[in-house]
Amino acid sequence: MGTNDPLNRKLRMALVGGGQGSFIGRVHATAAVLDNRAALVAGALSSTPERAKASAPDYDIPEDRAYGSYQEMLEKENALPEEQRIDFVSVATPNHTHFEIAKAAVEAGFNVICDKPMTFDLAQAEELGATVDNSNVVFAVTHNYTGYPLVRQAREMILGGELGEIQAIRACYIQGWLRTRLENEDQKQAAWRTDPARSGAAGCFGDIATHAYNLARYMTGEIPDSVSCHLRTFEEGRALDDYGTAVIKFGNGALGTVTSSQISHGRENDLFIEIDGTKGAIEWHQEEPNKMLVRRNGQPHQLYTRDPNAPFMNGAGAAACRLPSGHPEAFFEAFANVYRAAYDAMVLRATGEDIEKKDTIYPNVHDGVEGMYFIQQCVASGSQDGAWKPLKHDRARR
Repeated sequence: MGTNDPLNRKLRMALVGGGQGSFIGRVHATAAVLDNRAALVAGALSSTPERAKASAPDYDIPEDRAYGSYQEMLEKENALPEEQRIDFVSVATPNHTHFEIAKAAVEAGFNVICDKPMTFDLAQAEELGATVDNSNVVFAVTHNYTGYPLVRQAREMILGGELGEIQAIRACYIQGWLRTRLENEDQKQAAWRTDPARSGAAGCFGDIATHAYNLARYMTGEIPDSVSCHLRTFEEGRALDDYGTAVIKFGNGALGTVTSSQISHGRENDLFIEIDGTKGAIEWHQEEPNKMLVRRNGQPHQLYTRDPNAPFMNGAGAAACRLPSGHPEAFFEAFANVYRAAYDAMVLRATGEDIEKKDTIYPNVHDGVEGMYFIQQCVASGSQDGAWKPLKHDRARR
């Protein structure tokens, strides 16, 4: 809690999901408290009540606020005095449950931070978007890679015209962990991500290509126009795609590509993006997030490093840093930057100020809708051998 925080207290967090065996729930819980601006005080940690309560000690959640379901949690938290009840709900459950949990939390008046993809399908996303628009809650989606300092540095450079007109965008997210049928070996993360009933219409493209697409949109601000996509399931018997490539036409005439894989040997979390403008080009890799390459013809290549005190850092990049240069900042800190930006908006709401819902530094409900539209249109295009499909949604951020 900062000394200038007008609330003069920590925000109170509830976690849905994150029970024993969860990866992303623990990430949410860690990132949420990294800046000492929030405390995890309640949770419904599993869809199985017994497991939910058994997981509570792992998070130091007191027994009387370890709920057996999110419905029980929302009802009982709303019945508490205002000075005790939660301020926001973090949703860290499989895709097919996001909508019902997030919508119920919004309707109960709680702020929401939801994992991605935001919902199971586009219809749910649009309904949730309308629900948020008709409320006064803060709603953030954890496209966490937008929180890296050099991603925000690049965004401000691009939107400020330093790269000129953007003409080409290449975004890739390459993994190899699903090269074999792990889903048949009782591996929890593989099981739900490859199950159409829980993951949705896309596998690899829904899970990680959405991050690459969101990064392209976030960094450049370019509005997509149409998409042609090819999806493949190379591991025989798998129900959803494990590889795919999309070509995107942007409204300004730029071309983009999004490629994702979960069957590439030896690749871990290789998210990277290259952006070409008329005045320069940048390249950034998530696995080495504290470096960014800037190229201009006829000039030496520039290696930007994450240094909050360097004169080349702009306001957005420096503000996202916590440590001096040379001390690596990475996944947890980037995730926490999404939380920190959402907290700023939550404080404004709590103190009676107006909040911005569309043009925010954190990914918001409109970005979540766009992500679901991207998945739907890529799947539709892929089912028609790459036929061009519209990609501009009326909820586009810019």
